[in-house]
Amino acid sequence: MTEPAQPRTRQELWDRIRQTSRDEVILEEMIRLGFWPAQGQIPQDPADEIRRRGEIDRELKELRKEDRQLQDEKVLKKRLLEQRLAESRRKQQENKERRERERQAKSEAWQARKTQEILFLGDGVSQGLHHQQGDEQRLRSLDLPICHTPAELAAAMEISIGELRFLAFDRHVSFVSHYVRFQIPKKTGGTRLISAPMPRLKRSQYWILKHILTRISPHDAAHGFRQEFSIVTNAQPHVGADVIINFDLQDFFPSISYKRVKGLFRSLGYSEAVATILGLLCTEPEVEAIEMDGKTYYVALTERHLPQGAPTSPAISNLLCRRLDRRLSEMAENAGFIYTRYADDLTFSSAGDAQRQICNVLKRTESIVTHEGFTINPQKTRVLRSSQQQEVTGIVVNDKLNVDKATLKRFRATLYQIEKDGLEGKQWGNSQNLLSAIHGFANFVAMVNPERGKIFLEQVQRIKQKYGKKKRRDRP
Repeated sequence: MTEPAQPRTRQELWDRIRQTSRDEVILEEMIRLGFWPAQGQIPQDPADEIRRRGEIDRELKELRKEDRQLQDEKVLKKRLLEQRLAESRRKQQENKERRERERQAKSEAWQARKTQEILFLGDGVSQGLHHQQGDEQRLRSLDLPICHTPAELAAAMEISIGELRFLAFDRHVSFVSHYVRFQIPKKTGGTRLISAPMPRLKRSQYWILKHILTRISPHDAAHGFRQEFSIVTNAQPHVGADVIINFDLQDFFPSISYKRVKGLFRSLGYSEAVATILGLLCTEPEVEAIEMDGKTYYVALTERHLPQGAPTSPAISNLLCRRLDRRLSEMAENAGFIYTRYADDLTFSSAGDAQRQICNVLKRTESIVTHEGFTINPQKTRVLRSSQQQEVTGIVVNDKLNVDKATLKRFRATLYQIEKDGLEGKQWGNSQNLLSAIHGFANFVAMVNPERGKIFLEQVQRIKQKYGKKKRRDRP
């Protein structure tokens, strides 16, 4: 065994003691200086125990060193894990804040976009809102407002995009209703459902009527809902006819669907987006009001269609019937008949040999009407010959325009009784306001027969002067 070199400095001595042990260093120095025999010279040398203990101490040091290293690794791993967790939390927080900023920015961009665009108006009606290019040349040729986008339409109507979206939005269940619905009695019995639009929607519909619908002319055969046309102009062509055929279109306004109305605006040159909005503004489904948990829900029962009571519905129906009117006019002319239409009342008349075409007219009319998407009410189809009283939209046309004699006689008797005995217990028609009812019917007679109507109007005026003021004085 090589003897260790003698330490030259105190530091070397301490390093040697740390590498072995204090006892081993003393033993080696004693052997080197001759105070102890070298290893192996003394049997059962006590120095062997010192050396063995030194080896054990060194092994323990190595084990402690390894243990410290293992402990340091655990600490490092724990510290590293904590650092990674802290870094992960920091990144999560950064990502959360970034996503919140992005969400806020997206929300602000969406809100800003909603003030300029309409991207959704309900399920089943929003597919074409991104198609915003119309036929500008056709719009100009028809002298219609140039609107390709919802924003341009809102600007033309002088309302905001938000209000336009609110008025046009289609919901199957809603908390609001844009219509007031009520029923009025029909002259022929039963009731008629009227859907009157609320003020904001009504203003928008009047804009559509004024700036779009009234600028397109219906077919010449259409006499309803047109200026300078009336039931009188509708009846006039049929005066003195040998035969008159009257048809009635069943559920006229409800049979005109939203898709047909939208198609009308598309045919005028408007883009898919604008036509969609205009179609929604002019149509409405039948709804049922349901009370639940103190709230009123309006649940749609049918598809959207023209509501009876909207100012746009009559004009739209006339424009959508242009092809129907053209086809029926051509058919009537070929058969030797004259054709006119007032709303849902179709009238054909002829004289002489054309009567032999009656069956042909009946069959062809039903075929054309069905093909155009309407339905004839068979219970109201009438064939009237000159030997009986012939009526067209409530006006007698046998020899001249007149009102039914029996009705005139009853009206004359009613006016006499009112003028003689007063308003109490008297009734005319289904109106609750007797004075308005008799005044309205007197105006109707004057429109059909001015000479006879003038007498009735004078009598109604006397009744109003005599009983109208008294009624106002008696009113609480």
